[in-house]
Amino acid sequence: MFLKQEQVQKLNQSQILRSTLLQMSTVELDAYLTDLAQSNPVVELEEGFSDFSPDNKLLQKLRWLEENDYQNRFYRPAEEEFADPLDRASTSGGLEETLLRFLLRQIDRLNLSPQTAAAARYLAACLDDDGYLRTPVEELANAGVLALPCLKEGLVVLQSLEPAGVGAATLSQCLTLQLELLGESGPVREIVSTYLEPLAKHHYRFIASQMGISLEQVQQCQRLIQQLNPRPGGDFEGCETVGFIQPDVIVTEEQDGFCVQTRRGQQPPFHLNAFYQELLSQSDDPHVLEYLSEKMRQATAILQAVEQRESTLQRCAQAIVDRQHAFFRQGPGGLLPLRMADIAQSLGIHESTVSRAVREKYLQCSMGIFPMSYFFSRSSAAPELSGSGAAARSRLRQLIDQEDKTRPLSDQKLCQMMTQEGYPLSRRTVAKYREEMNIPGTAGRRNME
Repeated sequence: MFLKQEQVQKLNQSQILRSTLLQMSTVELDAYLTDLAQSNPVVELEEGFSDFSPDNKLLQKLRWLEENDYQNRFYRPAEEEFADPLDRASTSGGLEETLLRFLLRQIDRLNLSPQTAAAARYLAACLDDDGYLRTPVEELANAGVLALPCLKEGLVVLQSLEPAGVGAATLSQCLTLQLELLGESGPVREIVSTYLEPLAKHHYRFIASQMGISLEQVQQCQRLIQQLNPRPGGDFEGCETVGFIQPDVIVTEEQDGFCVQTRRGQQPPFHLNAFYQELLSQSDDPHVLEYLSEKMRQATAILQAVEQRESTLQRCAQAIVDRQHAFFRQGPGGLLPLRMADIAQSLGIHESTVSRAVREKYLQCSMGIFPMSYFFSRSSAAPELSGSGAAARSRLRQLIDQEDKTRPLSDQKLCQMMTQEGYPLSRRTVAKYREEMNIPGTAGRRNME
């Protein structure tokens, strides 16, 4: 029998609490604090402590689905690229097609500015199950996510996508969009815009007299309208894993650089009830003193842990923005290799602390809303990645978008061009990236508009 002496570091209750709260998502933390306020009488939540709560109908529109790595094309962390293919298929439209997946893939194939693409993705996430955009873009703009002109440009893009009619605010607009795609004009367009209700009641003679056309023409229009789809999103599968984007960090560009702010900032989520504080100092009842002392200790410890969580999150977000400065100006093409260990070293904290800080946290900027884990990728020392995988994919897409569609580039040619530009990818990796971005092969891209 051998005796072995070891040094074992044990976390105290305060450290465990700080670690637990740090890795909580925004939704989890708000739920935790709400439960705390119900069980601890000395805790009084500040008014509006959860400004991005699910009760906010505007932000409720921004759905967060599991496959939202497609929202900005490269959400999946590089470390997960070789995960179970069935798991990847479930988030890439392989096993279950949803309207959002279908729209995001179309948006990714378009040559849009980062702002317009972000707006189109955002609006796609705001659609209801029928494919309608029920909330006016003016209201969405007031929520402060994106500016109104940008949202209007995104709406034009969204309404040009398949299925025809998607992004409409009303049934009339939905059918009009479909007629535009079919190249239909004349009486049918006027009926759709003005006489849908009489048409549904079969008041054909009334419509004919009002429009000055024959009864037969009205009936012809009615038969054409019956072929349109009043629910363009109805043919797609629903998704049970629906949530709401609640950005923890907001990055805005100002004259002297980028401003990084956490969602809650310096404002504490709750304060200690003054009545119970006074009762604690005046009561002689030992049971009351014991009970209130315990509740005060609990509330104070949690308040300190929340404050430290906000501080750590702020520091990590600032360090990410400092390292990924090019991304916030150029988009995915400017994303640089970055490890959590790099952030940890620069901040003088443990790598596990960085991992907990970015877990299920989201960052909102002019390019869109991204998981904070998105900004970490494998080192450029890897033989197949000079720069991050996101940057390589972005450049690959640019080369394909710029190619002559009558003579599309082969994967081997793309491989050579990528290598010359500092992205030493193998032909097989080029093919893999192309397939992940839903880009057809050479034959499929020939003469493709």
